[in-house]
Amino acid sequence: MKFQRKRALLMLIDAATVVTVSVLLQLLVLYGPDSLVTDSSAFSGLAWLAVAIITVAVIGCRVITGVYRCVWRYVGITNYLRIVIADVAADAVLTVFFVIARFGLGFTSTALVVLVSCLLSLISRFAYQAAYARLKIAEDMQETDKDNRINIAIIGAGNIGAALADELMRNPQAHYRPLFFVDIDPAKAGLRLFGLPIYPEDAEINNRIRNAGVQEIVIALPDMTGEERERLYNQYKSTGCKVKLYDYPVGSTSESKRQLREFNIEDVLFRDPIDFDNKQSLEFYRDKTVLVTGGGGSIGSELCRQIAAMKPKRLVIFDIYENNAYDIQQELIRRYGTELSLDVLIGSVRDVDRLEEVFAAYRPDVVLHAAAHKHVPLMEKSPAEVVKNNVLGTYNTANMAEKYGVSRFVLISTDKAVNPTNVMGASKRLCEMIVQCRQDSATRFVAVRFGNVLGSNGSVIPLFKRQIAEGGPITITDKRIIRYFMTIPEAASLVLEAGSIAKRGELFVLDMGKPIHIYDLARNMIRMSGLVPDVDIEIKEIGLRPGEKLYEELLIQSEQLERTENSLIFIEKDTPLSREQVEAKLMILGKALKTPTPENITAAMHRTVETFHTPEEVNRVAASAREMQEANA
Repeated sequence: MKFQRKRALLMLIDAATVVTVSVLLQLLVLYGPDSLVTDSSAFSGLAWLAVAIITVAVIGCRVITGVYRCVWRYVGITNYLRIVIADVAADAVLTVFFVIARFGLGFTSTALVVLVSCLLSLISRFAYQAAYARLKIAEDMQETDKDNRINIAIIGAGNIGAALADELMRNPQAHYRPLFFVDIDPAKAGLRLFGLPIYPEDAEINNRIRNAGVQEIVIALPDMTGEERERLYNQYKSTGCKVKLYDYPVGSTSESKRQLREFNIEDVLFRDPIDFDNKQSLEFYRDKTVLVTGGGGSIGSELCRQIAAMKPKRLVIFDIYENNAYDIQQELIRRYGTELSLDVLIGSVRDVDRLEEVFAAYRPDVVLHAAAHKHVPLMEKSPAEVVKNNVLGTYNTANMAEKYGVSRFVLISTDKAVNPTNVMGASKRLCEMIVQCRQDSATRFVAVRFGNVLGSNGSVIPLFKRQIAEGGPITITDKRIIRYFMTIPEAASLVLEAGSIAKRGELFVLDMGKPIHIYDLARNMIRMSGLVPDVDIEIKEIGLRPGEKLYEELLIQSEQLERTENSLIFIEKDTPLSREQVEAKLMILGKALKTPTPENITAAMHRTVETFHTPEEVNRVAASAREMQEANA
């Protein structure tokens, strides 16, 4: 109701402005300058009718364009343009009307009335907005009840930084008070933006931040590289302030929202996010029946999320663990309701009869095989289980895919399959062999290999978070250990894109950039929590676990790789084994399973995977490995 009264008052003020300008200008045009003082009575009834018509046209066009729906204390340039557009439209309407009606008021004077009215409206609103902003700033500086607002320095005095400052200064409910900008451009130093000073990013900036009472630092820069994020985070974290990011998506097609947030795990990696061709994947998976084995797991559930958004004909989730399957089922139902044809089935890839039931009932077009045991130390203690679930489970699922005419079959593999030092990695290498040997199949089989996935179940990130929350210590196996990392959405996107471009028997690998030290990751996570490494939280070495090596080998030599259309995805030029050779390896494992002691199973894995070495063999020469040298560079 209060807003309605203000809107009516503003319309009356605008109408009064138009009337006044119309009367004055018509007196000047029709009766000359002297009429303003001596002959205003000469203003005829017809002239008053013209004034009314002009007023109605201007106010009417402003109502139509939404001028009076704005809260003018907080508007931007778009709202000012509304007035200009409305008044241009009003002038066009008036010109046509007066020509047809043969009014004496000519085109020039009509346009002049509208122009002057428009200028007065713009000036009055801008003056009101500026006065209100200055008044609020003054009040904020004086009122003691505003002391709970957080003082911030904004890094970047460009469009994004300006947008953030403008938003915070106009919003009386904002929790942040910008004090100044910092910019690397020396030409901006000494200038002011929205009344706030701009300081150069020089040797004194950290001291200036400390002395000014800054509590948090917000980085508001577009298109930062990983190196830039790392430099800025490290530099400003040393001031003792919290360092945050301002995400400001550019372009109307972006699904992201503006947000002020803390650095997250992905930002700690300080590498650029990996982009995939979602358009190609979207076209491929649309209107297809897609089966995701292990669909309740970290990777499997993200695959289901992304596929659901691609409008498949049907999405079938198959998992042995009912709790995870239930969680992703409920999430997708909440988001898509009846728009998504979804079936969630419980079962194991070990169970051939259950697989037969599923494939016969749903006849999937695409199978994404994510079901697997993945924990290295656990599988060292139970190697028979990893053979049954990973190797034979993949074999069973691949056979069903061929039997029921599946178009594409995508195996999710791991960097641990490259020169493996544990039974889990060796099992995944055997899974790759099972897929690669089927190049003669009507089904297109493909494997996708990537590194550690941030935030997945059982990964190091959740472990470190729990240890920090408990006050430490953070436990790492060895300070020298390095790993490749990617995010869960990146991993799922890679799988989906590989499936869409698969031909036959390819092994896709991803250029994941530079590997990082787990020790550095632990230190960054402690600092992100506002604590000091080795002071507030201890980082403790506990020794390598069974089957663990100091580094993972994600990519082989470049001459053995074929680049795809995506510059970050490669195909390994590996000569696949024949079906007979793979069957012979499976027979060796089958015999070992009859006496399933860890020693028998591990020995059989060494016989079937020629590149399977002990971790001791690999770790002795780790210092000379290309991956270790790259990480230490």
